[in-house]
Amino acid sequence: MKVILNQDHELLGDEGQIVEVKKGYARNYLIPNGIAASATKSNLTSFEEIRRQRSRKIQKLAEEAKKIAGDLTDVEVDIFVKTGEDDRIFGSVTSQMIFEALHNKGFTTIEKKKILLKEAIKTLGQHFVDVKLHQSVIAQIKVNVLDENAKNEVSNEINENALQDSEVKSE
Repeated sequence: MKVILNQDHELLGDEGQIVEVKKGYARNYLIPNGIAASATKSNLTSFEEIRRQRSRKIQKLAEEAKKIAGDLTDVEVDIFVKTGEDDRIFGSVTSQMIFEALHNKGFTTIEKKKILLKEAIKTLGQHFVDVKLHQSVIAQIKVNVLDENAKNEVSNEINENALQDSEVKSE
């Protein structure tokens, strides 16, 4: 008996394939559990329509992912961490930290599980991290890992410069 697989099956094949199985296996297991449908003319035509709709949807998602990837290539994310002696950081930079930094930059459509860390980031400096936006689209972002004390120093310098500018304007 020929059946159309409604979902991936370990032994039979991938979703959408037409496979030949024994009648009892199809009638008693595959069809009642929704794993497959019998390969009748009407099921074949409806399945082809569903396949076309899915391919259009996947193509649209891929185009959106490419657009986001183009925007992400220019993004630099600064992450401030606590450091100890010799500028060694406590713990490591996680995908959650990068996720939050990207959300602060306005990339709200990116999911945390899509951030791919090849290995834990345990050093200060610039690192490159992949973000998988779609099956075929992977963007790379720059992650700058900085000392938390450097953040305070930079904000102090900005405040001092702002005070000096206000004093110069008032004179």
